[in-house]
Amino acid sequence: MPPPLWLMRQAGRYLPEYQAVRKQAGSFWTMCMTPELAVEVTLQPVRRFDFDAAILFSDILMIPHALGQKVRFEDGTGPIIEPLRAVEELDRNEENWESRLAPVYSAMANARRALAADKAMIGFAGAPWTLAAYMIEGRGTAEQRDARLFAYQNPQEFAQLLDILVGATARHLARQIESGADAVQVFDSWAGGLPPVMFQQWVVEPTKRLVAKLHTGHPRARVIGFPRGATQWGLEAYAGETGVDAMGIDTATSLHWAASALGKRVVVQGNLDPLALVAGGTVLERGVSDILGAMRGTPFIFNLGHGVLPATPVEHVAKLVELVRSAA
Repeated sequence: MPPPLWLMRQAGRYLPEYQAVRKQAGSFWTMCMTPELAVEVTLQPVRRFDFDAAILFSDILMIPHALGQKVRFEDGTGPIIEPLRAVEELDRNEENWESRLAPVYSAMANARRALAADKAMIGFAGAPWTLAAYMIEGRGTAEQRDARLFAYQNPQEFAQLLDILVGATARHLARQIESGADAVQVFDSWAGGLPPVMFQQWVVEPTKRLVAKLHTGHPRARVIGFPRGATQWGLEAYAGETGVDAMGIDTATSLHWAASALGKRVVVQGNLDPLALVAGGTVLERGVSDILGAMRGTPFIFNLGHGVLPATPVEHVAKLVELVRSAA
């Protein structure tokens, strides 16, 4: 039987119907914060490709927005945040958070109602470390230099920031579950490259607290963790300590290793190279075959090692679905 199949960034710029909505909306942020537009974009790839799950069209920077940071998106650059100068600047009033994020929960509820009963609805959030890095840096960077330096030089303030983010993110995920999400994914996009001690303190421990807080009110909530770029040691620590139910594996990690080292503790999700999907042809066929072979007999969700790229031909995604679904 073929594994469940969905793709990170499956709702996005490679789809002509997405481009039409984007033109109508005028901006990415407007799409995220207008429930009817977010629902439409969420459902588009499921309609076209019959994926097994929809993932809510939103953004990991909803939490900084909820905490009062100014967020904007620039075409060709991506998200820009007014850099955090002090933790005291953050708005910690939960009623304000709820008001600012109400469109997200409305979109989740409406998307779940519109989605077929046999399809899963996935919500998501950024992980505390990745959010902290964005909030301090003001944008995504390769090494998170300013964020790491801030954490080293201001350990108590940084610990306070992580605590705030753990609580805010747990609340955000809980509200998505209450609005209809069947599972939620935690994206730690900047988990790679950290020293082991810092990976433990900034990635594993906050995620463990986040999952525990979520499970306090929602003990059956299913959580997918995605510590992108983590070492094998880091992945084992993450799988063993955080309490997640499944783990996204990035492109650089061997699924043969993941099946053996992680497959008895968590469901493994991944990890086709997005560029193999762009290339198509025999590269795509071999990539799908290798992944399915490596994960045979292991609880598994087919996905990419990162998100769908804008240059991806629509017909290649259709071929991917055909290849996975035809697997015995």
